[in-house]
Amino acid sequence: MKLKKLSLRVRIFIAMIMLVLLSSILIAAVATYQYHEERQEYHEKRLDRKERAIITSLTYVLYQTSYEIITEKVPYIFKDEISKTADIHNQAIDIYDLDGGFLISSKSELKLERERECLRAEVLNALSNTAAHRFVEERKEGGEDFLSSYIYILDKKHKPLAIINLPYLEEDEYLAKELPEFLARLGYTSLVVLLIAIGLAFFVSKYITKSLKAIGDKLRTTRLERRNEKIVIDNVSEEISLLVNSYNSMIDELEESAVQLATSEREQAWREMAKQVAHEIKNPLTPMRLTVQSFQRKFDPLDENIRHKLDEYSKTLIQQIDTMSTIAGAFSNFAKMPAQQNEMLNVVEVVHLSLDIFNENYITFQPDREELIAKFDRTQLIRVVTNLIKNGIQAIPEGQSPKIIVTVSEENETVAITVSDNGIGITEDNKPKIFEPKFTTKTSGMGLGLPMVKNIVETYGGTITFVSQEGEGTTFTVAFPKE
Repeated sequence: MKLKKLSLRVRIFIAMIMLVLLSSILIAAVATYQYHEERQEYHEKRLDRKERAIITSLTYVLYQTSYEIITEKVPYIFKDEISKTADIHNQAIDIYDLDGGFLISSKSELKLERERECLRAEVLNALSNTAAHRFVEERKEGGEDFLSSYIYILDKKHKPLAIINLPYLEEDEYLAKELPEFLARLGYTSLVVLLIAIGLAFFVSKYITKSLKAIGDKLRTTRLERRNEKIVIDNVSEEISLLVNSYNSMIDELEESAVQLATSEREQAWREMAKQVAHEIKNPLTPMRLTVQSFQRKFDPLDENIRHKLDEYSKTLIQQIDTMSTIAGAFSNFAKMPAQQNEMLNVVEVVHLSLDIFNENYITFQPDREELIAKFDRTQLIRVVTNLIKNGIQAIPEGQSPKIIVTVSEENETVAITVSDNGIGITEDNKPKIFEPKFTTKTSGMGLGLPMVKNIVETYGGTITFVSQEGEGTTFTVAFPKE
């Protein structure tokens, strides 16, 4: 269920509950992040202190030794002191030569294992490429977390003598226990606050929505065609009172203008329709009248050509009657709103069928695929395409080779049909009026074709646009969603 469809009361409930939950989750996330940051900082600082103290102790031993201070003598120099230093600082110590080969360890039982080990190339590269000649890596061993520190120990000339490795075990049982305890306390607190928030949300939402419900009930019964009652509510807030007063004022104005508006719209609509129908019907009536009068004057039963003349008069009358029938059909089609049939059809196939009606070789069909399924009424789609093609054909002046290009394409779940012609184009003055009923630039026609197309397309949630340049042609684009 979408949130916007829920009542205001339910939304207030949800908002307050979500506020409590989100704040609790945010506090827990910040606390967890802070815990990990402090834990990491604690171990790094502790390792740094151990490292400095051990380096100081080993350097002191180095300065007091009688052995030659070279890398090969390191195992002999620190043979007795490395274990003592490791015990004092409670820290294992491994020493490697400058190429990563093992020299000595504070844990004698690991000597054989360490002798088979060498420092990795990335460790040696990191040591040599950092300004501090120090490298710390995180690793897991036996299910435990270690911070392993690598640093040079320098001789009396401050040149690298060997590499000291301190595998530091991150012992944080106390810290690991402290975080779950804090989160448990936070959970209990959040539960209590949540219960309070639910109770508070119940009373607040009830108070706020009580007045709004009364206003909503009145609004639901408001009708333009009848007399509406005003809202009377006592003891409400200033905002609700302002809303009620605005509604009551609207009711007064609505009653005054409803009758005038309805009468004016009906009269205007009938006036415009009657004017247009009268104008269109008057055109064929005039030649019909002239034909009948001519027939009365020239009728001679003894004339040997009387049958031929009678046929001519009859054809003229029938032609004008057909024109009147076309006018009536056009107004009927324009007035009738197209019903959405929700029919899934192949747009490419229907458009191709529409082109077969014209059967002209100057009409080119260029779909970007053989099948494009969309929801549209077949009859209405044919009406759209045929009207646009007729409009394009009529826009091409006499003596010019006509060229009509029709395309069908899809982009972002939208079907696009374009009809391009090489006609005279649309002037800048006429572009804003092109979809207005009764507007036409042709000597014949009622100006209802494009408005009808626009009416159909917009009924299906689509749009119709055009691009035109005088003397070069016009391209109409119809776009509507696939579903």
